[in-house]
Amino acid sequence: MEKALPEQMSGGENDFESLMEESLKAPRPGDVLVGRVLLITRDSVIIDINYKCEGQVPLPEFLDHEGHPTVKEGDEVDVYFEGTETDNGTVMLSHAKAEKFKVWRELDKAFQAETPVEGVVLGKVKGGLKVDIGVPAFLPGSHVDIRPARNLDRYVGQRGRFQILKFNRARGNVVVSRRSVLERERSSLKEQTLKVLEEGVILEGTVKNITDYGAFIDLGGIDGLLHITDMAWGRLQHPSEVLKVGDKVKVVVLKYDAERERVSLGMKQIMPDPWTKVAEGYPPGTRIKGKVVSVTDYGAFVEIEKGVEGLIHVSEMSWSKRAVHPSKVVNPGDMVEVQVLGVDEANRRISLGLKQTEANPWEELGLKHPIGSQVKGKVKSITDFGVFVEIEPGIDGLVHISDLSWTKKIRHPSEVVKKGDELEATVLGIDVENERVSLGVKQLTADPWNTVAERYPLNTRIHGKVSSVADFGVFVEIEEGIEGLIHISQLSNERVDKPSSLYKVDDELDALVVQLDPKERRIGLSIKAVKQHEEREEMQAYLKREHEAARFSMEDILKEELKLDRDDGERRAARGGKTS
Repeated sequence: MEKALPEQMSGGENDFESLMEESLKAPRPGDVLVGRVLLITRDSVIIDINYKCEGQVPLPEFLDHEGHPTVKEGDEVDVYFEGTETDNGTVMLSHAKAEKFKVWRELDKAFQAETPVEGVVLGKVKGGLKVDIGVPAFLPGSHVDIRPARNLDRYVGQRGRFQILKFNRARGNVVVSRRSVLERERSSLKEQTLKVLEEGVILEGTVKNITDYGAFIDLGGIDGLLHITDMAWGRLQHPSEVLKVGDKVKVVVLKYDAERERVSLGMKQIMPDPWTKVAEGYPPGTRIKGKVVSVTDYGAFVEIEKGVEGLIHVSEMSWSKRAVHPSKVVNPGDMVEVQVLGVDEANRRISLGLKQTEANPWEELGLKHPIGSQVKGKVKSITDFGVFVEIEPGIDGLVHISDLSWTKKIRHPSEVVKKGDELEATVLGIDVENERVSLGVKQLTADPWNTVAERYPLNTRIHGKVSSVADFGVFVEIEEGIEGLIHISQLSNERVDKPSSLYKVDDELDALVVQLDPKERRIGLSIKAVKQHEEREEMQAYLKREHEAARFSMEDILKEELKLDRDDGERRAARGGKTS
């Protein structure tokens, strides 16, 4: 074997070093390289990676959604060295794996540095959500939000920032947390918010949650309660009428408890209080139009301007006294014309009237039905003290029990009338202020007591029937509805202890009118006076008979004496003739 020359020895060492350098520079399977696109064929993209042969990437890895290449010749791209040579002398490369490798590398850096990563929620999986952060990741349900999330569906499709909790590239296992990012951001925001938080400060917040009594506003790391009564100057049935979750709103801090970190907020306080000018703008008697916002059992609330409402009490809805529920008159949403009756600015109350915008039927009633005129109507109701008769729609008049009959003793109106009967009556009086009408049925006919003195003067003998017997005497019906009293002392010439021992109801008897008082509607009768009267008549008849008998006896004697004198004269005359 020939010994090598020194020059040859030296050249060989240089070639070996060169080969070693090239060997070290040569890519190894798994490396990510930067290559340049040389050619785009029908099936693949040929890339120069400064290797002994070109590399080849399947064309689909560079196609967009519409099937168009995303690179052109000359572009530099990242590729993953597969290391397998093909028959035509090229090596297999992968652009997709290079991109995936870069993602894993970035995620590893984020995991080590505890920095959040961007991602989008793809959908629900058992126990949580599936998130795309470049690679599939699992988001546990307990880490979706700061507060427990009941409905995970609403997060699907949302993009956000996530903290990597677990990272295992070999297994492809990544667990992330959205809650950790929110808590960190909230803590940072809270520090900033607390620096400016004090009573009277106006802040912008986000509606976080809505309840029946108000809404929770996220001020930036700390929540405040906006009560429903502090949302608007007007009446609200529910906070959802003016707010919805996610709204940006301006609020003022009403109260701040730093120790307990409780914040009370107001929204209406930012706007002028409309009640400061209500008394001036709506004096009593003013007629205005408003919108019915709510109806209750006792009336209806009407919004007459933003934040100012008035109440139409049920008694001010109709001139009729008939009980009608407010919902039968107005409904929420109706536009109505009302009249201001009064303003209580201190208690923020306005009294409104609906009936006052219409003609008062009670004022027109006196013109249509003056006192003394006759009316006819249906009996609407019957009470112990009288009968209510409808004389106009919604207007009833009262016939008091004492005005049903001149003479009958009526214990209850139902004895003479029934509900639904048509009744004719006379108008006795109209009280417009108190909305009352007095009617009378008996006034349709003359009062029989006005002519009692003419029909039954003193000492008139009457024939009647016993209507009732009392301890102090007997009542006798002289004619229908008119009674007279025979006092116990006038029942007999003899002493009477109990009238019932002499008479009972329906007994017929004769009595003499001994007392008469039409104003008090009293007639005094006497049986004793009848007997006395009969005795006087008998005495007078007897005396008359005796007188007549005595007068006839004297005439007879005189006639007889005259006859004797005449006969004697005739005899003397006859004797004298014979003598001459």
